[in-house]
Amino acid sequence: MYNSGGYEDIINLPHHVSSKRPQMPMLDRAAQFSPFAALTGYDDAIHETGRLTDQKINLSEEEKEALDRKQQILMERLGDHPALIVTYFVPDAKKSGGAYVTKSGNLKKIDEFERLMMLMDGTKIPLDNVADIEFE
Repeated sequence: MYNSGGYEDIINLPHHVSSKRPQMPMLDRAAQFSPFAALTGYDDAIHETGRLTDQKINLSEEEKEALDRKQQILMERLGDHPALIVTYFVPDAKKSGGAYVTKSGNLKKIDEFERLMMLMDGTKIPLDNVADIEFE
């Protein structure tokens, strides 16, 4: 005899529970249905590609001269450890470009040989990457 539903012979049977094997915890049973990332690192690569960087601005001759004058004033006042705010370019380690960072602190020294500006907190700023210096 043909049965249209097909499950009438087993539908009312009790659920089988093994006497030899322990039941799997519900958390482990749910884990078998969790999503699978076939391309490990793909999401990170997409995010890195989409991350924007700034390009370094080339200063005009007038802007370079103004920065040089500010550096000379700071060199004269070095013993006072003047408070300043420096905006400078930090190159990106992973791709072309970078970001402009503004840092405030007290000037410790300007090393013209190494072309570095050092702050009291240990920050070293390459003079070639400085875009602006503000101080009183």
